[in-house]
Formats: sequence, structure tokens, C-alpha cells
Amino acid sequence: MIVATLCYIKHNGRTLMVHRNRKPNDIHAGKWNGLGGKVEAGESPEMCIRREVLEESGLTIHDPYLHGLLIFTNFKGQDWYVFVFTATQFDGDLIDSPEGHLEWIPDAEFVSLPLWPSDRIFLPWIGNGRFFSAHFRYDNETMLGYEVSFYPPQ
Repeated sequence: MIVATLCYIKHNGRTLMVHRNRKPNDIHAGKWNGLGGKVEAGESPEMCIRREVLEESGLTIHDPYLHGLLIFTNFKGQDWYVFVFTATQFDGDLIDSPEGHLEWIPDAEFVSLPLWPSDRIFLPWIGNGRFFSAHFRYDNETMLGYEVSFYPPQ
């Protein structure tokens, strides 16, 4: 099981995305994604997302907001538990990311980018004001289905 984080940094109607095109053997090669990565021993999800965003973008985020938990089973042979954040306050200047090309994408356009199928499903949940817990079932790279719960329940 892999525990990871994912953050969508939002500013002036745009979202910072990374086109994963630099790391050899990257499981996300060719896809656009938010920033984030694996939680290290002794880190909280909040500590991890701050570290990962700084390493991948040069930005220091403040007060990341936790929106939900995503579970991906059998995604490329592994199970992932991913804490999803947004951040709207940050300092710093963008760097040449080791992960790929960074770009501020207009919010209305970023869901049209090459994304994982599950991203198209969960990204709209970020703006609904409710915490989510979702389980996406994969067979390697093929999404088979999902279940989601929102809190508080309605």
C-alpha cells in the first residue's frame, strides 16, 4: 500500500498542473496532474504536501485544505491511498520542475487535458464543499468502477 498526497494550487481562475514528461518509468507519463507524492515515514499528509509542492514547483503553500481521500486499488499493480488538497495561498517562484512541465491552466480547460479517467470524476467533487472518500477500482491502467461517500451525508 502506498500513501500519497495530491494538491491542486488555484490562483486567479487557473490551476497549476504538471505535464508528467520528465522522469524515466513515471507511472503518470504523458498525463497532466496536480502536484504531490508519497508520504515519507513520520510525515503527516499536510507535511508531505507542503514538501512535495516545494520540491516540484518551488512554491511554499500555506493552509492546504483537505477535500478527501481517494483509494485506487490495483492501479498499475499497487494500492494507493491519496489525500487530496487544494491551496490558494502560496509564496515563491516556479522552478523548472523535475516532474515535468508546469503550467497554469484555466479552470474551465484543465479537465479537457489528458488525465486519468478517475480524475475526471473526482475533480468536480473538490468544489462541492463536502469531504469525500472514494474507492476507484483499476485493472492495471483501466478503471473498472468506483464508489464514493460524502460527508456530512445528506
